[in-house]
Amino acid sequence: MAHLTGDSSVGTWLDDPIGGAIFRELLTQAGQDAGVLKPVRRLALKRLVKLSKGRFSQELLDELVERAAKGDVNTDAAASASPQGAPSTEQGVTPAAVERPEWVERISTGRFTGKTVIVTGAGSGIGRATASRVAREGGRVIAVDISQERLDEFVAETPGADIVTVTADITDDAAIARIIEAAGDTIDALANVAGVMDNMTPVHEVDDATWKRVFSINVDGTMKLMRAVVPGMLARAQGSIVNVASEAALRGSAAGAAYTASKHAVVGLTKSSAYMYGPSGLRINAVAPGPVITNIEATFASALGEQRVRDGMAIMPDAAEGDQLAASITFLLSDDGVNVNGQVLASDGGWSAA
Repeated sequence: MAHLTGDSSVGTWLDDPIGGAIFRELLTQAGQDAGVLKPVRRLALKRLVKLSKGRFSQELLDELVERAAKGDVNTDAAASASPQGAPSTEQGVTPAAVERPEWVERISTGRFTGKTVIVTGAGSGIGRATASRVAREGGRVIAVDISQERLDEFVAETPGADIVTVTADITDDAAIARIIEAAGDTIDALANVAGVMDNMTPVHEVDDATWKRVFSINVDGTMKLMRAVVPGMLARAQGSIVNVASEAALRGSAAGAAYTASKHAVVGLTKSSAYMYGPSGLRINAVAPGPVITNIEATFASALGEQRVRDGMAIMPDAAEGDQLAASITFLLSDDGVNVNGQVLASDGGWSAA
């Protein structure tokens, strides 16, 4: 038996004959099964303490590690959790894949020095990771979020950085004006990250409130900030905008009708703007994430929607973390993306290739 700790990955725990039995036993007691952990198999087990928002406590983690060290599991549980065993290579079957090493962020010092960058949704998830990376690479960040509490937490996590926080609803014109005022005369880049998920309803079940809310934030908010920053960028003949689309902008099986349509609209807005403003020195691109660990949680308000979306997600890769998406976004935001315009970068772990 491998020596299991909180630093061991979720997949390592689940694949271990003893650790997997103990882990599955606890999941069963909580009314869950191991399938819910597929998107986070590569993460260290201890990461679940924060990501689960209290459902997986430090005490539970300590209990797992202690029980695994003692081999404290009943025989039936261990037998049911044991791997079935892959056929050997002598039978012409590929052996189980070696666990991939964890990705490590590498900061490009000074990449955003002297630049002012607006990042929406900066209080959490992809937005916070993007704002953090820009700040740590020397940029002045205008961090926008609807929650002042989340913005305060972000600032506290990034001491010494040049961060201006703006609590704002990006669908409100007055709030857009406050964001631009906070940024000042020169805005070098904009990352439109803020967005909301729908409730996975197909078109015959979607209600007007859900449709309007999703489009208001995902499309109208994105458009309003683009409209506000483009004139200044045109005056200087330079600027970069990155809009966060989604895997749902590339396929119909990743979300409900409202979210899917809204992210397709974001791609259209991106490509139209790239065509219009490219000769004037502006670059407008989009990033289409696959599964990402954020505070945006999927809900299912439709039995049909749940069945079809879950079927479509059967080939979904492991979930990425916000820092990994920030790496894609900041590449396009920065001068490193100098010759990239009007593109939709599928930062989705290969989901769109399936």
